[in-house]
Amino acid sequence: MATTNWTHDELVIAFGLYCKIPFGKIHIRNPDVIALAKALGRTPSAVSWKLANFARLDPSLRQRNISGATHGGKLEQQVWEEFNGDWNRLAFESERLLANLSGMFVGQPVSTLPSGINRAATVMVRVNQSFFRSAVLAAYDGHCCISGLSVTALLNASHIVPWRVDQSNRTNPCNGLCLNAILDRAFDCGMMTVTPEYRVRVSSRLLSKKNDPSLKGVLCRYHNQPINLPTRFRPSSAFLEYHNRNIFVPQ
Repeated sequence: MATTNWTHDELVIAFGLYCKIPFGKIHIRNPDVIALAKALGRTPSAVSWKLANFARLDPSLRQRNISGATHGGKLEQQVWEEFNGDWNRLAFESERLLANLSGMFVGQPVSTLPSGINRAATVMVRVNQSFFRSAVLAAYDGHCCISGLSVTALLNASHIVPWRVDQSNRTNPCNGLCLNAILDRAFDCGMMTVTPEYRVRVSSRLLSKKNDPSLKGVLCRYHNQPINLPTRFRPSSAFLEYHNRNIFVPQ
């Protein structure tokens, strides 16, 4: 295994992984940590320690009095400052560098594309969407932030400000909520929102349907309840205000 100093590109890859796994699962037995260690020619211990070094720079963890590693290098901080907030670039660069390291092509193969669609742009969208989903689900430890459902196949990373509206925040994990499929649909079409105070608000047109017990069970029961906040990437109040004003249909 290599004992050389970490390079800038290796740290970009590690930062990408840091965003995609729950903080509590940063350890040497995590399969993703083991896989990255193998790709980099390093030990799982070295990779997990480097992820913990990124955790020390994470303000969302400091707010919860979690410090991560106590020491780190200047280059880690430089990579954090370079990419933190530039989520679209981090998502694609971390995957591109990892693919190059493994001798693969970045993203999923694109066999056929409609005329006029740029292949590279399509691959980038797919990579960024995958990063966003992984980062949001990891932030909520794989649980719906409202219902608590933990079946991954039934969970969505829901954009607060829609993908089509704000290109610069398409991959920003603070623009996401982990919701089960039904709540995701209700959120997307404005039948439900989350206030900047992190409480669920359901449209009165649904609350008024007293004769639909199934609706109460899957959605209306959560009206005015607080969401379960993530360990990282707390939803931006500005994004939630946008959803409340422009997407939510209160009546």
